[in-house]
Amino acid sequence: MATLVSLGASKLDAALLAQKQEKLFSILADMGRVMVAYSGGTDSAYLAWVAHRVLSGNAIAITADSASIPESHKRDAEAFARECGFRHEYIETHEFDNPDYVKNDPNRCFHCKDELFTELDALGRERGIEHIVYGVNVDDLGDYRPGQRAAKLHQVEAPLVDAGLTKAEIRELSRLANLSTWDRPASACLSSRIPYGTAVTVENVKTVEVGEEAIRTLGFRQFRVRFHGELVRLEIAPDELARALTPEMAQAFVEIFKPLGFHYVTIDLEGYRQGSLNSVLK
Repeated sequence: MATLVSLGASKLDAALLAQKQEKLFSILADMGRVMVAYSGGTDSAYLAWVAHRVLSGNAIAITADSASIPESHKRDAEAFARECGFRHEYIETHEFDNPDYVKNDPNRCFHCKDELFTELDALGRERGIEHIVYGVNVDDLGDYRPGQRAAKLHQVEAPLVDAGLTKAEIRELSRLANLSTWDRPASACLSSRIPYGTAVTVENVKTVEVGEEAIRTLGFRQFRVRFHGELVRLEIAPDELARALTPEMAQAFVEIFKPLGFHYVTIDLEGYRQGSLNSVLK
């Protein structure tokens, strides 16, 4: 009987996991040389690690240098690249120069990824690297993610999907490989904190970043700061919500966010949920 690996509430078939990982190895080996769009999150970190393991110096991880990427994410990406010894570089992206991005309609993510993949296309041509890959997984296919449309437009490949890997499986394979990113909280760009229809600017995403850094220093692990003009809505993970809902912590939040220009500081009683701003979409 195949060994079952426990991960949270699920049980993963160890033999199936190994089979999927071997398929991923084979997919990347066939590419020869790859450029990994690398944010430093669990998925792209695992993909960068596998690419390095399979292709060594023929794999390079590239991170967007943009105001929408938290500095903490960049530090984490750099640290993991050093930990694993793979090649890592930054490339400047200029999505904030695009009015279609700034107006922040439901296609914002498309314009962001279109900018990134355009830059990676140019870099790939310059260096003779044909294959660009990114860390979308099977679970992502069921969410609203316009960036996937940009990936198809630029023929960016999704090896984790091709290998049939889910988020839980990627976390478990990362854990088994002793990768420090295996339980990293879900992450997204700062612009995802701004509701559709509210202009995305460098100023408001940096305001969000300052607030999130301050919440992190209070010891919270999984959360989001949602920017609603004069109101800020804090989403805290359900298992951390009780700690947030105390008079002392309420005062701490007020002391963080009032100086940042918010008139009202609120805590969302539903807690953190990924992609909550997509709930307004039909």
